[in-house]
Amino acid sequence: MLDVVVVGAGPNGLTAAVELARRGFSVALFEARDTVGGGARTEELTLPGFRHDPCSAAHPLGINSPAFRALPLERYGLEWLHSELAMAHPFPDGSAAVLSRSVAETAASFGPRDAGAYRRLVEPFLPKWDVLARDFMSLPLTALPRDPVTLARFGLVGLPPSTWLTRRFRDEKAKTLFAGLVAHVMAPLGGLATGAVGLVFALAGHARGWPVARGGSQAISDALAAYLKDLGGALHTDYEVKRLDDLPPARAYVFDTSPTALARIAGLGRFYERYRYGAGVYKIDYALDGPVPWTAAEARRATTVQVGADSAEIGAALRAASREGRPPERPFMITVQPGVVDPTRAPAGKHVFWAYGHVPHGWTGDLTDTMERQLERFAPGFRDRVLARAVAGPAELAARNANYVGGDIGTGAASGLQLLLRPRLSLFPYSTPHPAVFICSSATPPGPGVHGMSGHNAAKAVWRKLRQQP
Repeated sequence: MLDVVVVGAGPNGLTAAVELARRGFSVALFEARDTVGGGARTEELTLPGFRHDPCSAAHPLGINSPAFRALPLERYGLEWLHSELAMAHPFPDGSAAVLSRSVAETAASFGPRDAGAYRRLVEPFLPKWDVLARDFMSLPLTALPRDPVTLARFGLVGLPPSTWLTRRFRDEKAKTLFAGLVAHVMAPLGGLATGAVGLVFALAGHARGWPVARGGSQAISDALAAYLKDLGGALHTDYEVKRLDDLPPARAYVFDTSPTALARIAGLGRFYERYRYGAGVYKIDYALDGPVPWTAAEARRATTVQVGADSAEIGAALRAASREGRPPERPFMITVQPGVVDPTRAPAGKHVFWAYGHVPHGWTGDLTDTMERQLERFAPGFRDRVLARAVAGPAELAARNANYVGGDIGTGAASGLQLLLRPRLSLFPYSTPHPAVFICSSATPPGPGVHGMSGHNAAKAVWRKLRQQP
């Protein structure tokens, strides 16, 4: 009998398997698709030689992840690549705000009226970022806080809505960049703890940047898989699990799946019936005949570029997709241009480009023209550089990755109490009513992102449970 079976080879499933194998448990991992990766994959989606990331592409949380930093992933081929600027947010007039490793450079991009306010916001936390990140991403009850005072101070600043936090800014540039940071988790700007979301992304960018993985996001998954094999773990692909009986006997089963799928497979009935899925994503991968012709020079120096004219436009786009059930007229977009630092992603002189906007859950329309008109506002002539595009709406995203229910790439709405307490209101979020079944996907704390911490935390819960058994 195996000690642990893991279902789903996304970053969290792979991390859980690695953590348990490192502790000497026998582990086997089963993945429905023919390759590992989940939300961290790289494929030729458009033309030969153009290597795209179907989901995640830039990784501020990955490089800052306590779980990943504790593993020898560089030994297995993972290399982080940094652009000159971590992130840029251009404006229609050709100017831009930036998120730089330098707090001073970032603050200066907001203008003199907000530079001091921004520095006062981030500088108290930045020297303690590593401890804060571990405490923030390890809760609840997987580890006692190492610095409870700083964590409490962070909570006081971050628990209110982001719209409260940005009142300290007087001009639009700082408000807009921060609103864009919050929108990375597709949460309405006025929601509980959205201030913490924006602050975490800002601090992560200052601490270690906003990198891409050389060769694509698949490098993260491949490094985890290679390390798992070296630890003696078994990895089975092309193996779809429909019920627990499809799996070999084990002392524990860990699922990197949506709560909906877990309930169906493990026979948990209506245990997760109150779990909410959020807005969907409409994503376009482009093969380009050259770099994106951004008007703002700063946007040409960053791998990640946020697209939204101001905080009001970003807020309206999020409300339309999350609450009003309609696509936004001017979508907020997150875009990534890996070719700024990684020439291996496309033939010489060509580029890959990745962009997504928010749409209602399960939406079936076409947002391509709307997104490209929005891009043209900030990069005139963009359409002239398009060689090919691969479009994926909510249905296509869910077909590629079953965890993206209704196109929700966060595997659950990151709003209200569910931002902090997911998939249920429980101090033991990785456990289920079945004593041998656990969940480790992005539906569990600390939530969405390629950081492996949900898998890391779940592995701790499993390890403690198995240690108690004879």
